[in-house]
Amino acid sequence: MDRCKVVLVDEHDNPTGQMDKLEAHEKGVLHRAFSVFIFNSKGEMLIQKRAANKYHGAHLWTNACCSHPQWGEEVIASAQERLFYEMGINCALEHAFSFIYNSPVENNLIEHEYDHVLIGYTDVHPNPDPSEVQNYYWMKLQPLKEIMLHYPEKFTTWFKIAYNRVINHIGHLQE
Repeated sequence: MDRCKVVLVDEHDNPTGQMDKLEAHEKGVLHRAFSVFIFNSKGEMLIQKRAANKYHGAHLWTNACCSHPQWGEEVIASAQERLFYEMGINCALEHAFSFIYNSPVENNLIEHEYDHVLIGYTDVHPNPDPSEVQNYYWMKLQPLKEIMLHYPEKFTTWFKIAYNRVINHIGHLQE
């Protein structure tokens, strides 16, 4: 599944054009993205370790999946397709919230994204694509928070930014 372009947007998520994905991350241009957070019936969050071949975020832990919808694609439909591609999971997703962040990442790249955060619930065991995902784990929220506090360098930038917002959004799952 090749997603070579990103949809450029303004601060209200109105599309303004397209750009090569790597170029957008080199220049730090605001573009549309999504981050999927999956929980199971035990209140655990699914996290994945990104594959070694990722041009940024390789070997880092993050949420169930993230990517960029293509021109003309609906965010939720694109996210469901990507979740199945990366993790082998089909489940309903709901839009929780959106936020803009601008952060330098490794390899002199910049993440400047209008990120749509989507949440889903399933007890399905992932079947990840090894070209996308090195490993995965279902984690209780409090231990995950502690690990992130002690080892922030092991997690992607967007995951660290979105984590508390997601937990506040789904407060009923907090331990």
